[in-house]
Amino acid sequence: MNPLREFDLNMTRRQLFGRSALGLGTAAMAGLLGSESAFGQNAGLHHPAKAKTVIYLFMSGGPSHHDLWDYKPKMKEMFGKPLPDHIRDGQRITGMTAGQKTLAVCPSKYKFTKHENNDRGVWVSELLPHTATVAKELCVVHSTFTEAINHDPAITYIQTGSQIPGRPSLGSWLSYGLGSMNENLPSYVVMHAKTNFAEQSLFSRLWGTGFLPSDHQGNVLRSEGDPVLYLSNPPGVSSADRRMQLDALSALNSQQHARFGHPEVLARIKQHEMAFRMQTSVPELMDLSKETQETFNLYGEEARKPGTFAACCLNARRLAQRGVRNIQIFHRGWDAHGNLPREHESQCKDIDQGCAGLIKDLKRLGMLDDTLVIWGGEFGRTSYCQGNITKENYGRDHHPRCFTTWMAGGGVKPGITYGQTDDYAYNIADADGNPLKPQPDKGKWTPGTMHIHDLNATILHLLGIDHKKLTYRYQGRDFRLTDVHGHVIKDIIT
Repeated sequence: MNPLREFDLNMTRRQLFGRSALGLGTAAMAGLLGSESAFGQNAGLHHPAKAKTVIYLFMSGGPSHHDLWDYKPKMKEMFGKPLPDHIRDGQRITGMTAGQKTLAVCPSKYKFTKHENNDRGVWVSELLPHTATVAKELCVVHSTFTEAINHDPAITYIQTGSQIPGRPSLGSWLSYGLGSMNENLPSYVVMHAKTNFAEQSLFSRLWGTGFLPSDHQGNVLRSEGDPVLYLSNPPGVSSADRRMQLDALSALNSQQHARFGHPEVLARIKQHEMAFRMQTSVPELMDLSKETQETFNLYGEEARKPGTFAACCLNARRLAQRGVRNIQIFHRGWDAHGNLPREHESQCKDIDQGCAGLIKDLKRLGMLDDTLVIWGGEFGRTSYCQGNITKENYGRDHHPRCFTTWMAGGGVKPGITYGQTDDYAYNIADADGNPLKPQPDKGKWTPGTMHIHDLNATILHLLGIDHKKLTYRYQGRDFRLTDVHGHVIKDIIT
């Protein structure tokens, strides 16, 4: 390690001013502990931002693009027949279907409707009747893909840019890069929506900071008890008592930092101060009693029940109104290996009106233009069936080669589709239906495709960040969310 670079890393702004002869006062120092970002309170964005807030609706487990978004009528002619070898083209499959003698083609049982807004239009399944009403606001990407074929590496990959745990999450990178717009709320908030199929676990590293300072981690809002753990003071402890305790703790931490210069000490001070301010701001945030009946008509009556997906969506809008930059809702249970119709029907009922209500609510309040809403999972599901197949009941395995993601608002073109797949929704295809073979690992981008690094690069771009320039030096190397990959998909940007 270069000793000058090591000194630079340890020389935080607090140390620099503290060791200088300028004599800055306590008030100025407190200001430095406020909304810091990699760009100095956003003064140095790489280009004008189209969005200032991200609401990411993450469908954990892999929703079936076949049954929701990617309409493939020709598959009905192939019902029960083996998937052609040239379509699979030697792709590895999971151990859950590797033992099957036949990979039987499994068309969707659901009807699709085309919503015209251009020459191709947007197809939406009957499972999503409410979302269909906002189809003309959506940019539907059929050509998202990844290399990971199992859940944990796939979710870790799309959330952090690496299949190996330990890297910062997308929300943490955004918090680090953009800072906060509200000193009384975190810049990154996470919610877990209730589901009937919660067997799949989620890990805190998916909203963690990795090697970034810990004050950029996602703060989880709970649906039961205190919205944030330990938000309420213990019996007998007043707000004034808590303030005195924090002042004493801050003084001790400041002494510790002056001695050792570790930036994580500053992060702890900021976290303690944020926790104190949240004791007032969070209860007000979670109180929906002042929302109008018109609002609940948008989201549905489920929005009155804490923890439902609809309630999380309504809270997401309220967070965005209050200047929270990064909001993520996780909805588990999309891993439908068997009995997919029963499970997906339940899942879609959970999320459908909440998604549509959020888009409509943001638009009526004039917030959709600068709020980027993203919907998707870690991969898609196979065009062949897992286990026994009938026209009414079937399951699907994991499929990373192509899956559907949609975005709305925040600078993306509305009512369009981007990318396409072959007649089996198995491979990304060109305009003539011929399979494409993108090679992002070799630094090549194939038009019409969106690798998950491309997705993250595009998200950062819409927020005014060049994904190649937002870096953090750790263990002698400059890291970034997109690693050494990523291409901004300008075709979907207004």
